[in-house]
Amino acid sequence: MTATGTFGLSSEARNLQWLLGNLVEEVPGVRSVAVVSSDGLLLLSSDPDAQTGAPTADRTDGPRGSSADLATIVSGIGSLTVGAARLMDGGGVKQTMVAMEEGSVFVMSISDGSLLGVHATPDCDMSVVAYHMALFVGRAGHVLTPELRSELARSARTAEGDR
Repeated sequence: MTATGTFGLSSEARNLQWLLGNLVEEVPGVRSVAVVSSDGLLLLSSDPDAQTGAPTADRTDGPRGSSADLATIVSGIGSLTVGAARLMDGGGVKQTMVAMEEGSVFVMSISDGSLLGVHATPDCDMSVVAYHMALFVGRAGHVLTPELRSELARSARTAEGDR
């Protein structure tokens, strides 16, 4: 369910992985989920192939490639919308949604500057997806400390090196 297994992770990291897993499993239409740090590093992912190192080029249920692709997309959308909000004196960006013919991408800010990104099917109920994202952000925001972000980033880098 994440960039790595749960072996050696703190209980807080395992709890975040569990919350992420619930988001994917319980919300109809959710294809994949990624939590990205404020500097664009993948912290958590729902991509099961990220765990095993299996190739993902032939996948049809998420972005081409891997969870790293979703993380890149989420980071880029986050940067673009923050810049747009500054130019328009719009304040902080809370949520961004991109609707496409074959799916949707949602990006929601987490209190520490990290981002939650969701790739969903075109027929998903957008309000249900947004609601469950807000629940995740509310639950995860207070535990995503700098120490936990560092632990998750190290874990993701280790998993990437194992491929």
